[in-house]
Amino acid sequence: MKGIIISVITVLVMIQLMVEPGQALTCGQVDASLAPCVPYLTQGGEPGTACCNGVKDLKVMAQSIADRRTACNCVKAAANRYANLKDDAAQALPSKCGVTMDIPVSRTINCDIIN
Repeated sequence: MKGIIISVITVLVMIQLMVEPGQALTCGQVDASLAPCVPYLTQGGEPGTACCNGVKDLKVMAQSIADRRTACNCVKAAANRYANLKDDAAQALPSKCGVTMDIPVSRTINCDIIN
């Protein structure tokens, strides 16, 4: 099962890298970027290198207001899929990865206010 999940994540990351610049950001790209963060977000501890790389990738991909709002809605939907998501870990994720992020990891954020 673990091998299947890793394979799916790998495929999603490859798809993400093949997307041409200028195309709209998708939830698949956001999910692929943050998938390595699920253990940190649900169990705590420290985010791994793959997680932080995904956070950094997401910041790079979400340059426009529309992309940041899309990413926000995708992150919000993903956060709501995990009942055991630790809100404090989610809030601390960008800073633990050394990234200033305009996209909060929150179940309740109004993504329309993102600029």
